[in-house]
This record gives sequence, structure tokens and C-alpha cells, in this order.
Amino acid sequence: MNSAAKKGPGGRRSNPPGSTRTLALTVCSAAIGGTFQYGYNISIINAPTSYIQSFINHTYVDRWGSGLDTSQLTLLWTVIVSAFSLGGLLGALLAGPMAVHFGRKKSLLLNNSFLFLSAVLVLTCKLAKAFEMIIVSRFLVGINAGVSMNVQPMYFGESAPKHLRGAVAFSSAVFTAFGIFFGQVVGLTELLGTAPLWPYLLASNALPGLIQLMTLPWFPESPRYLLIDQGDREACIQALKRLRGGEVPSLEMEEMLQEQQQMSAAIKCGSVAPAKTPWSLFKDVDLQYQLRTVMIASSGMMLCGNDSFYFYASYIFQEAGIPQEKIQYITIGTGASELTASILSNLLIERVGRRYLLIGGYSLMVSPQRTNSHEDLAMGFKPDVLPDNHRHLCGADSSRTPGRADGGS
Repeated sequence: MNSAAKKGPGGRRSNPPGSTRTLALTVCSAAIGGTFQYGYNISIINAPTSYIQSFINHTYVDRWGSGLDTSQLTLLWTVIVSAFSLGGLLGALLAGPMAVHFGRKKSLLLNNSFLFLSAVLVLTCKLAKAFEMIIVSRFLVGINAGVSMNVQPMYFGESAPKHLRGAVAFSSAVFTAFGIFFGQVVGLTELLGTAPLWPYLLASNALPGLIQLMTLPWFPESPRYLLIDQGDREACIQALKRLRGGEVPSLEMEEMLQEQQQMSAAIKCGSVAPAKTPWSLFKDVDLQYQLRTVMIASSGMMLCGNDSFYFYASYIFQEAGIPQEKIQYITIGTGASELTASILSNLLIERVGRRYLLIGGYSLMVSPQRTNSHEDLAMGFKPDVLPDNHRHLCGADSSRTPGRADGGS
């Protein structure tokens, strides 16, 4: 085996140029049909809100002779939005078995089948006069997101060299933010965010999936999966050669061989199962600290309401008094802010560290909340009106017409 990497001036490692190029292309190919899709599918549902609600109402009139009231229409819209999250939960549960049985790369490729089926459903829902097809479509898109959000970081972490692992893994967040921003741009009324074109907007997620199907097969599988899960040492060496520019890092290979031997010995002794279930992870005393850390960090990110904001951006900005014709452009500004922050974090993660970036991000989320009341008073809101406004934003007052629930007419 060749040396891990050549050393340049000052004893620093210098990788062959082909190494970074192959890894970068692998990352782009996997992410365009992975976490990019997650962000894209979060944002594209906001632009056609009124058009979809109008379609639901007209469908109900055709079926039953009468339309839905505001609360019923809002409830159905919430079901459509929530179907994505429920599908994501199922996809997250499927991701582990898929990654073990099919491999990281093949799992991402197979995952596109959910997208293509969802695109067919949403493109034919008008012809079938069935808004239920949109619910099923969003559920399938959610499954795709759940699988990709779990398998793609695994694929990246196992394919990247140690000194680039943090930046490569964090690129998943960059592609998510880029997907959100790109979906907001595509959803503009000048592009696909119009009444006749909203089915094509929701089905446009099939295009990134098609790009991934055409490109990802040309790139190597995860070396760790090939050696440890498949026991194919030769295939692992070939994958490492492609990802490391023709060289097989001896230290990296030795670490994987050692891990393979430890896993094999543990499985033979019966102390470790070939693949852990979620329940066995919770029962493993050695992993409790890591699990707590992951759960706290992930919960803080998921419960901050960021994704919900993108789902209901039109409602929120309309309640905030933004003119209707400017809401779509304000929404793009929020996506651009997240994209900028994710790129900066990706550049800083190896220098600053994960912990400080997390603390800084949560601090930035908390600080605006402390100044909200002062900003509201400065804009001329009366203190006795604030609680009622906040109830409207949270959807507690169902008697009030919520945003664009009337179908945009």
C-alpha cells in the first residue's frame, strides 16, 4: 500500500488534485438528489398555497355541491403539509435497513423511486380531480427526504478523508439551504408559481432525482461499507484509490481493517448484533452519552420551527403586514440568509469547531426573541393587541380567515 499522502513544505499533507475533484463531484452528485431535495421540497409547497386550496375547494364543490369553510380548508392544507413530515419519519426508519442491505450509494439511487411516483401523482391529480393524490404525493416526498437525510451524511462521512470529514459532512446542510433557496426562486410567479403551473412546480423535484440517477452510478461506493459490511477488501481498495487520487492511505486502511476485525470478533462472541436496532442503541450503556448529545442537538434544530416557517411563510408574512405582491421576494430573502449562514459555517467548522458553531447558532436564534416586543412597540403596535396577534400567528384563532385560505380570490 502507498503512503497516506505526500507531505509538502512545513510537513503539511498535500493530496493529489484528482482526490479532491473526485470527492467533490461525488458530494455534488449525491447531494443534488439527497439533502438538496429535502430543502427544495420544503420551500416549493409555500408558493402554490392559494392555488392548491382553490383546487381542493373546487374539487369538493364538484363532488358534494358545496365548498369548504375556512377551518375545514385550513385543516386539509395542514394534512398536506404534515404528510411530508410523516413520510420523513417513515423514511428515517427505512434509511438504516436500506443502507445496510443495499449500500449507501444504491440506497440513494433507489430512493428516487419515491420522487418519480410522487411526481406522477401530482401531475395527474387535476385530471383525476382528486386532491388526495397531493397528500399521498407529499407523503412519498417525505419518505425520500427521510432516507436521504440519513443515508447521505453516512455516505459522505465514510467517503471523505479524516481532515475533510467535518466540511464534507456539513455540506449536507449547505445543499439543504441551497435547495430551500432554489425552490423559492422557482416558485416565483414569473416562473412556476402560477395557477396553471403549480402541478409542474411540485413535480419539478423529479429533475434533480434524474440528474442523480445519471451521475451517481459513475462514482464509488463507501469504502467502509464495502470492507466492513460487505467484506470486499479489493472493492474497498479500488474505491479508496478513486476517492484519494490513486493512492490508498495506509493509516486509513489499517483503521478500517482493525474495525472490521473487532466487529467480526464481537459478532462471533455474540456481544454485538450484526446491525443495531434503534431500541438496542438506547439500551447500550456505552452509547448513552453520545445519544444524549445527538438528541439534544437535533431536537434544538428541529424544534426551532425553521421548517414550519417555510411551510407557512405566506401566512406569517401576510399577518405581519407585508404586501401580498412582495411576500414571495421577502421569502427568498430568508432562504438566502440561511444559505449564506450554512456556507460560512462550512468554511469555519474546521477552524472554530462544532461546539462553538452550535452555541453561536442557538444564541443567534434566542437573541431576536428578546427584542421582538421592543420592535413591535417601535412599529406602533399597542401592548394590549400583541397577544391577539400572536394567537393568530400560531393558528389559535380559527374564526379568522388565515392568510390565503380563501383560494387567493
